[in-house]
Amino acid sequence: MKIYLVRHGETTGDIEDRIGGSYDDHLTSLGREQLAKTAQKLADKNIEIIFSSPLVRARESAQIIQQAIGSPIEIVDGFRERHYGVITGMLKSEAKAKYPEAIERHSDLTYTHPDGESYPDFYQRVVNAFASVTNENDRTMAIIGHGGSLKCILKELKQPIPDKLEDGHIIELDCCSAEGCC
Repeated sequence: MKIYLVRHGETTGDIEDRIGGSYDDHLTSLGREQLAKTAQKLADKNIEIIFSSPLVRARESAQIIQQAIGSPIEIVDGFRERHYGVITGMLKSEAKAKYPEAIERHSDLTYTHPDGESYPDFYQRVVNAFASVTNENDRTMAIIGHGGSLKCILKELKQPIPDKLEDGHIIELDCCSAEGCC
């Protein structure tokens, strides 16, 4: 089975310098252009279904890809980005002033932000969603997600994990099963 992991394009939160996470923001015009280029790269890959995070930036990205390839989209809640609690979606400058410890420890995966989702819970949610969509079919698929959720999938499959997934990034996997890629 072929799986294409795709990160959404640039968002309004990116240009506003907001903390990411599980909140809704839209693609910018550049983000739409990035995904149009991504869609062109995927056009001849015979993708039969697109699975997308429910967050607006991922859904908009999935719709752009769908327009190019014509495959149906299925929304999968488990592919949402991690919820960073009180700092999710805040301007970075505001979050730094109000929650300095949370900002200082933001890159520490073992740290759970106040009112946030723990990394183990986030990881398990994403991995369960991935197992569900890959166990239910062996079609060529695209999964439209976020830096954090896509890295969880790569970690579970024991695949190399890039330091950063760029906007519109594509990772192609040849998988034999949900347990691993060939």
